[in-house]
Amino acid sequence: MGLSAVTVLGVDRPGVIAAVTGALAGCGANIQDSTMTLLGGHVAMMLLVNGELSADELTKHLTAPDLVVTAAAVAARRDFRRRENGLGYVLTVHGPDRPGIISGISTVLAADGGNITGMSTRLTGRLYVLIADVELPEKVDVADLMRRLAAVGAGLDSEITFRPVEPDLL
Repeated sequence: MGLSAVTVLGVDRPGVIAAVTGALAGCGANIQDSTMTLLGGHVAMMLLVNGELSADELTKHLTAPDLVVTAAAVAARRDFRRRENGLGYVLTVHGPDRPGIISGISTVLAADGGNITGMSTRLTGRLYVLIADVELPEKVDVADLMRRLAAVGAGLDSEITFRPVEPDLL
């Protein structure tokens, strides 16, 4: 069985997700992992699917006049979610919209080996809100990292919070 990464972008309307997932199920593809969201009135989907069809064949099954679809074969990986000995945090940003917010924050995190594992941003009027899941290596000086993030936030006229993730109770 092959693994493919599928992306779908289209104008949001009722039934888009049903049509895409129905087409995948109809050709025997199984969704292993997915994320779906609205971006400025567009539905954006990223899915990892396995099945007998090649990425090119999947694209043909998902093609629709109102959707932009891509599919590519990818190698299977099983290092899901948390790294061993890693620390999970949630980072939030609230402030005025301006270029460089994500770049400034991600640069500080990457310098310490931090990895953004999920992120959502929204613009509401003039207020920009970012929420990110971050994994840090155990050796990171979190207090120092928080000071550097606060400095980036001050330079962007934004408030940044950084707190440990609550453990899952599943």
